[in-house]
Amino acid sequence: MRDIRRITLIGRGTTAAPRSWDASNQSANRIIFVNTFSILTGALHHASQDVERLVIDGAATESEFLDLLTTLPAGFAGDVLFMDGERAFLSTTCRSGGRLLHALLPTDVQFYLDAQRLVTKESIAA
Repeated sequence: MRDIRRITLIGRGTTAAPRSWDASNQSANRIIFVNTFSILTGALHHASQDVERLVIDGAATESEFLDLLTTLPAGFAGDVLFMDGERAFLSTTCRSGGRLLHALLPTDVQFYLDAQRLVTKESIAA
């Protein structure tokens, strides 16, 4: 049976905070973990029409994140969440066709992960 859920690509670095990602078959999102930032960007450019969002969790520098934003495929309208310790940024599309960049607090990051149902219910309750 073909999985019709949109893909969330997650690049996790070795220093990323532990999270209870919901990668189960019953989850709302099809989560695919990648080990390096270069694989993350390659996967996005290969299948951007199936990717709903990118999550960079300690797998890149802020400079690499900005470079990624400038080279996103034209048809990619998904979110790009960058997290590195206490610093986090969310890039979203806007009505004018460009992208907005939001600085997030740790509570904002948790809210986003909860609202997008990327983490398990146990971690939402915590």
